[in-house]
Amino acid sequence: MPDVLIIAPVPEIPSRSPLASSLLLEMKRAILSRSEASSSDPALADRVDICLASELELRSQEIYEMDDLILCPLTLNLPEWLAFPGKETFSACANIQAMRARVAEWQFPIGDGTHWLPIVLTAKGALFGEVITQAAQETLSYRQPLHLVDAQRQPLYQLGQQLVRSLSASPGVYLMQFGLQENRVWFDRLIPFPDLPAIASVGVQTPDLFQCHWLCLTHQPIRDLQISA
Repeated sequence: MPDVLIIAPVPEIPSRSPLASSLLLEMKRAILSRSEASSSDPALADRVDICLASELELRSQEIYEMDDLILCPLTLNLPEWLAFPGKETFSACANIQAMRARVAEWQFPIGDGTHWLPIVLTAKGALFGEVITQAAQETLSYRQPLHLVDAQRQPLYQLGQQLVRSLSASPGVYLMQFGLQENRVWFDRLIPFPDLPAIASVGVQTPDLFQCHWLCLTHQPIRDLQISA
Protein backbone atom coordinates (compact mmCIF):
# COMPACT_ATOMS: atom_id res chain seq x y z
CA MET A 1 0.00 0.00 0.00
CA PRO A 2 1.39 3.48 -0.83
CA ASP A 3 2.11 5.86 2.02
CA VAL A 4 -0.83 8.05 3.04
CA LEU A 5 -0.78 11.56 4.47
CA ILE A 6 -3.99 12.67 6.18
CA ILE A 7 -4.09 16.46 6.22
CA ALA A 8 -5.79 17.63 9.39
CA PRO A 9 -7.73 20.84 10.01
CA VAL A 10 -6.54 23.31 12.61
CA PRO A 11 -9.48 23.63 15.07
CA GLU A 12 -10.57 27.26 15.29
CA ILE A 13 -13.08 26.59 18.08
CA PRO A 14 -11.83 24.74 21.22
CA SER A 15 -15.05 22.73 21.49
CA ARG A 16 -14.29 21.16 18.10
CA SER A 17 -10.91 19.77 19.21
CA PRO A 18 -12.11 16.42 20.68
CA LEU A 19 -14.29 15.75 17.64
CA ALA A 20 -11.49 16.79 15.30
CA SER A 21 -9.24 14.20 16.96
CA SER A 22 -11.96 11.58 16.51
CA LEU A 23 -12.26 12.57 12.86
CA LEU A 24 -8.58 11.86 12.25
CA LEU A 25 -8.60 8.59 14.17
CA GLU A 26 -11.65 7.36 12.27
CA MET A 27 -10.03 8.20 8.94
CA LYS A 28 -6.84 6.37 9.88
CA ARG A 29 -8.83 3.39 11.17
CA ALA A 30 -10.79 3.24 7.92
CA ILE A 31 -7.62 3.26 5.83
CA LEU A 32 -6.04 0.48 7.85
CA SER A 33 -9.18 -1.65 7.98
CA ARG A 34 -9.71 -1.42 4.22
CA SER A 35 -6.08 -1.94 3.16
CA GLU A 36 -4.70 -5.21 1.92
CA ALA A 37 -2.51 -7.15 4.36
CA SER A 38 -3.49 -4.81 7.19
CA SER A 39 -3.64 -7.72 9.62
CA SER A 40 -0.30 -9.20 8.58
CA ASP A 41 1.83 -6.07 8.38
CA PRO A 42 2.53 -4.65 11.86
CA ALA A 43 4.36 -1.67 10.34
CA LEU A 44 1.39 -0.63 8.21
CA ALA A 45 0.10 1.87 10.78
CA ASP A 46 3.38 3.77 10.53
CA ARG A 47 2.75 4.34 6.80
CA VAL A 48 -0.41 6.36 7.48
CA ASP A 49 0.67 9.73 8.81
CA ILE A 50 -1.26 12.80 9.99
CA CYS A 51 -0.13 16.36 9.36
CA LEU A 52 -1.76 19.66 10.31
CA ALA A 53 -2.52 21.85 7.30
CA SER A 54 -0.47 24.59 8.96
CA GLU A 55 2.62 22.31 8.95
CA LEU A 56 2.51 21.35 5.26
CA GLU A 57 5.13 23.92 4.30
CA LEU A 58 7.65 22.19 6.58
CA ARG A 59 7.01 18.88 4.79
CA SER A 60 6.77 20.20 1.24
CA GLN A 61 10.05 18.60 0.10
CA GLU A 62 8.98 15.22 1.47
CA ILE A 63 5.62 15.50 -0.31
CA TYR A 64 7.25 16.39 -3.63
CA GLU A 65 9.71 13.50 -3.43
CA MET A 66 7.16 10.73 -2.77
CA ASP A 67 5.56 9.89 -6.11
CA ASP A 68 3.21 7.25 -4.68
CA LEU A 69 2.04 9.36 -1.72
CA ILE A 70 -1.76 9.51 -1.36
CA LEU A 71 -2.96 12.80 0.09
CA CYS A 72 -6.18 12.72 2.10
CA PRO A 73 -7.15 16.31 3.00
CA LEU A 74 -9.82 16.75 5.68
CA THR A 75 -9.81 20.54 5.47
CA LEU A 76 -10.45 23.25 2.91
CA ASN A 77 -7.61 25.43 4.20
CA LEU A 78 -4.85 24.16 1.93
CA PRO A 79 -1.85 25.95 0.39
CA GLU A 80 -2.00 26.80 -3.32
CA TRP A 81 1.14 24.81 -4.12
CA LEU A 82 -0.32 21.51 -2.89
CA ALA A 83 -1.28 19.31 -5.85
CA PHE A 84 -3.71 16.41 -5.47
CA PRO A 85 -6.70 14.94 -7.34
CA GLY A 86 -9.73 17.07 -6.61
CA LYS A 87 -7.80 20.27 -5.92
CA GLU A 88 -10.09 22.36 -8.15
CA THR A 89 -13.17 20.93 -6.45
CA PHE A 90 -11.75 21.76 -3.00
CA SER A 91 -11.10 25.33 -4.17
CA ALA A 92 -14.65 25.65 -5.49
CA CYS A 93 -16.13 24.32 -2.24
CA ALA A 94 -13.98 26.69 -0.18
CA ASN A 95 -15.65 29.66 -1.90
CA ILE A 96 -19.02 29.19 -0.24
CA GLN A 97 -20.59 32.36 -1.63
CA ALA A 98 -19.65 31.49 -5.21
CA MET A 99 -20.98 27.96 -4.72
CA ARG A 100 -24.26 29.33 -3.38
CA ALA A 101 -24.48 31.70 -6.34
CA ARG A 102 -23.98 28.78 -8.70
CA VAL A 103 -26.80 26.82 -7.07
CA ALA A 104 -29.06 29.89 -6.97
CA GLU A 105 -28.70 30.14 -10.76
CA TRP A 106 -30.32 26.70 -10.91
CA GLN A 107 -33.37 28.15 -9.12
CA PHE A 108 -32.62 26.26 -5.90
CA PRO A 109 -33.19 28.05 -2.54
CA ILE A 110 -30.14 29.09 -0.48
CA GLY A 111 -29.65 29.37 3.30
CA ASP A 112 -27.98 27.96 6.40
CA GLY A 113 -28.67 24.35 7.35
CA THR A 114 -27.85 21.66 9.90
CA HIS A 115 -28.40 18.51 7.83
CA TRP A 116 -25.98 16.66 5.52
CA LEU A 117 -26.62 14.41 2.54
CA PRO A 118 -23.66 12.02 2.03
CA ILE A 119 -22.70 11.67 -1.63
CA VAL A 120 -20.33 8.74 -2.18
CA LEU A 121 -18.87 9.43 -5.60
CA THR A 122 -17.27 6.27 -6.98
CA ALA A 123 -15.56 5.91 -10.35
CA LYS A 124 -18.83 4.51 -11.70
CA GLY A 125 -21.22 7.09 -10.26
CA ALA A 126 -22.82 8.49 -7.13
CA LEU A 127 -24.39 6.64 -4.21
CA PHE A 128 -26.46 8.57 -1.69
CA GLY A 129 -26.24 7.79 2.02
CA GLU A 130 -28.94 8.39 4.60
CA VAL A 131 -29.13 11.98 5.80
CA ILE A 132 -27.17 13.03 8.89
CA THR A 133 -28.55 15.69 11.20
CA GLN A 134 -27.16 17.74 14.08
CA ALA A 135 -28.56 16.26 17.26
CA ALA A 136 -27.39 18.97 19.68
CA GLN A 137 -25.65 22.19 18.69
CA GLU A 138 -24.07 22.80 22.08
CA THR A 139 -22.29 19.42 22.06
CA LEU A 140 -21.72 19.16 18.29
CA SER A 141 -23.28 15.71 18.18
CA TYR A 142 -24.74 14.12 15.07
CA ARG A 143 -27.00 11.21 14.22
CA GLN A 144 -27.81 9.09 11.20
CA PRO A 145 -30.30 8.38 9.69
CA LEU A 146 -32.75 11.23 9.40
CA HIS A 147 -35.59 9.79 7.34
CA LEU A 148 -36.97 11.99 4.58
CA VAL A 149 -40.03 11.58 2.40
CA ASP A 150 -39.65 11.51 -1.38
CA ALA A 151 -40.75 15.14 -1.73
CA GLN A 152 -37.74 16.13 0.41
CA ARG A 153 -35.30 13.51 -0.85
CA GLN A 154 -35.62 13.79 -4.62
CA PRO A 155 -34.68 17.51 -4.97
CA LEU A 156 -31.58 16.83 -2.86
CA TYR A 157 -30.54 13.86 -4.99
CA GLN A 158 -31.01 15.89 -8.17
CA LEU A 159 -29.03 18.82 -6.79
CA GLY A 160 -26.27 16.53 -5.55
CA GLN A 161 -25.92 14.92 -8.98
CA GLN A 162 -25.90 18.29 -10.70
CA LEU A 163 -23.26 19.68 -8.34
CA VAL A 164 -20.72 16.87 -8.66
CA ARG A 165 -21.17 16.83 -12.43
CA SER A 166 -20.76 20.60 -12.76
CA LEU A 167 -17.57 20.42 -10.69
CA SER A 168 -16.20 17.37 -12.55
CA ALA A 169 -15.64 16.10 -9.01
CA SER A 170 -13.14 13.32 -8.43
CA PRO A 171 -14.09 10.15 -6.49
CA GLY A 172 -14.55 10.66 -2.77
CA VAL A 173 -17.15 11.33 -0.09
CA TYR A 174 -18.97 14.65 -0.25
CA LEU A 175 -21.33 16.08 2.35
CA MET A 176 -23.99 18.39 0.94
CA GLN A 177 -25.12 20.61 3.79
CA PHE A 178 -28.72 21.80 3.58
CA GLY A 179 -31.68 23.17 5.51
CA LEU A 180 -35.11 21.61 5.81
CA GLN A 181 -38.57 22.73 6.86
CA GLU A 182 -41.53 20.52 6.00
CA ASN A 183 -41.23 19.84 2.24
CA ARG A 184 -38.98 22.84 1.60
CA VAL A 185 -35.23 22.25 1.30
CA TRP A 186 -32.43 24.71 0.65
CA PHE A 187 -28.70 24.47 -0.10
CA ASP A 188 -25.98 25.61 2.30
CA ARG A 189 -22.60 24.31 1.09
CA LEU A 190 -20.71 21.29 -0.25
CA ILE A 191 -17.91 19.69 1.79
CA PRO A 192 -15.56 17.53 -0.35
CA PHE A 193 -14.49 15.10 2.39
CA PRO A 194 -16.02 13.26 5.38
CA ASP A 195 -16.17 16.09 7.91
CA LEU A 196 -17.33 15.90 11.55
CA PRO A 197 -20.93 14.83 10.75
CA ALA A 198 -19.53 11.68 9.09
CA ILE A 199 -18.65 10.34 12.54
CA ALA A 200 -22.38 9.55 12.90
CA SER A 201 -22.01 6.88 10.19
CA VAL A 202 -19.51 4.79 12.19
CA GLY A 203 -21.26 1.67 13.45
CA VAL A 204 -24.44 2.71 11.63
CA GLN A 205 -23.63 2.61 7.92
CA THR A 206 -21.71 -0.14 6.11
CA PRO A 207 -19.23 0.80 4.81
CA ASP A 208 -19.06 3.93 6.94
CA LEU A 209 -18.25 7.25 5.28
CA PHE A 210 -14.56 7.13 6.19
CA GLN A 211 -14.19 3.68 4.65
CA CYS A 212 -16.14 4.91 1.63
CA HIS A 213 -13.77 7.86 1.23
CA TRP A 214 -10.72 5.62 1.23
CA LEU A 215 -12.28 3.15 -1.20
CA CYS A 216 -13.14 6.03 -3.53
CA LEU A 217 -9.67 7.60 -3.29
CA THR A 218 -8.09 4.26 -4.22
CA HIS A 219 -10.70 3.52 -6.94
CA GLN A 220 -12.09 0.44 -5.24
CA PRO A 221 -15.72 -0.53 -5.88
CA ILE A 222 -18.62 0.22 -3.53
CA ARG A 223 -21.79 -1.64 -4.49
CA ASP A 224 -24.18 -0.51 -1.80
CA LEU A 225 -24.60 1.52 1.40
CA GLN A 226 -26.49 -0.21 4.18
CA ILE A 227 -27.88 1.12 7.45
CA SER A 228 -27.95 -1.22 10.43
CA ALA A 229 -31.36 -2.03 11.85
